[in-house]
Amino acid sequence: MLDPRKLHLLRELAQRGTIAAVAEAVTFTPSAVSQQLSALEREAGVPLLERTGRTVTLTPAGRLLVEHAQAVLEQLERASAALAAARGGPSGPLRVGAFPTAARVLLPPALAELSGAHPALEPMISEIDPADVSAALRAGELDVALVHEYDFVPPVTDASLETEPLFSEPMYLTNRTSIGEARDEPWITSTPGTLCYAMAIRACQAAGFEPRVRHHIDDYDTVLAFAAAGQGVALVPHLAALAPPQGVTLAALPLNRRTLAAFRRGYGEHPAVRAAVAAFHAAITRLPL
Repeated sequence: MLDPRKLHLLRELAQRGTIAAVAEAVTFTPSAVSQQLSALEREAGVPLLERTGRTVTLTPAGRLLVEHAQAVLEQLERASAALAAARGGPSGPLRVGAFPTAARVLLPPALAELSGAHPALEPMISEIDPADVSAALRAGELDVALVHEYDFVPPVTDASLETEPLFSEPMYLTNRTSIGEARDEPWITSTPGTLCYAMAIRACQAAGFEPRVRHHIDDYDTVLAFAAAGQGVALVPHLAALAPPQGVTLAALPLNRRTLAAFRRGYGEHPAVRAAVAAFHAAITRLPL
């Protein structure tokens, strides 16, 4: 019988690429992860890993087992959700991840809705960039997360996760009327490695130029303050620009940001997750979209 805990480690290796990264994610030592994977190979009866020096790659059998591991782990998530539903209404800790704009604008009314409908739930909020959500959900550090997608940036795909669309909002350009008009301006973008940064760079590339980035700022209030001070132009989403400071004009662009709820595949029917997503939808009806 294959051990689901070892299957989880194999799936993480397929996702993260190195034993060291898996060890960090699951708070094991690299040696312990290696031992668990070696034990899984003995249970499987075929080589699952190819080791070349410090490099480890999956064999064809290893890749095949990852596909089956995903199905097994999904069914275990469904079982966990079903048992939670059998115990009664939502209760206990609910770990929610959110990007900063959602944490500021969407979560306060959603949490009020949630506490009124399900007072036994204990939501615990962590700010997190959407690029880091997949790993946090798979590791069990989060139960549900608010993530976003942009035009020009392919959505992050992870077979172990599923999403539910929540809402879409337009993007604006500060102090210019089109991206092409801002070709020679200094730019204010988010930190490299974030989806917001990738969106800004690719939007400029689609307009035929590479932006000259002067500032890397993740907080949109600060971005708008810098734009008001003449420090550059920026792309900002609607909910981050509800009250722009004096000196900032906003031009609507044919670009959108879409917000979704993300959770582990099979875990979406957990009563706490369903309650959270229902609260998100209820709060959206009161947003100035």
